[in-house]
Amino acid sequence: MATGTQQTICLKQLFLDLEQVFNGDLEIEKIVAQELRAKAEHAQALSEPRPVPANIAAVMTADDAHPICADVLKMPFNWAPPETSKSELYKKHSSFKAHVELLGPDGLVTSNVARLGLYGMQPNSEYGLRTHPAEEIYIMLAGACFWMRGDAAYQSSGVGDRSHHASFLPHATLTKEKAFMSVYAWVGDLSTESYRYEGLPNQND
Repeated sequence: MATGTQQTICLKQLFLDLEQVFNGDLEIEKIVAQELRAKAEHAQALSEPRPVPANIAAVMTADDAHPICADVLKMPFNWAPPETSKSELYKKHSSFKAHVELLGPDGLVTSNVARLGLYGMQPNSEYGLRTHPAEEIYIMLAGACFWMRGDAAYQSSGVGDRSHHASFLPHATLTKEKAFMSVYAWVGDLSTESYRYEGLPNQND
């Protein structure tokens, strides 16, 4: 296993590599890239690793995956479902998720500017409609999924695509035969107190 020093160096480099992923024209991407660069020196060693699910790892090693996925898979991250909400319905619809918060109030590196992490879903899963005060962006790194934004129907999303969600815009995520991996970021109000999970579109559970 890598030493703590080696892990720190790897995490620092991952922050700098992720900075290059946030290279779009949206202001949220500029804010996130700047914060990644500023916080890279503070990246800490990791512990208690838990592997990413095999079907998510499979899309991260596919030929069309973003090159950063190879480095992510080498990191001893503790992959687990996120805990954004305490609602039982949210927990029920979270067992198929893999998540690591890298930057933010609960991240490996503390930030009050951005909440950023790696986030994936296993195949044939649906994470329903939710809203939150933070502005948010997802950038696809591997696999494929479908995004619902506002009143629009689900739209397909592949490697390199972005899903941008304004403050309190309802959005949902669906996978079919493929899993996906992404990097996401919140800016603005980073608290989860006003996060609301409404369940699957047009359903009660």
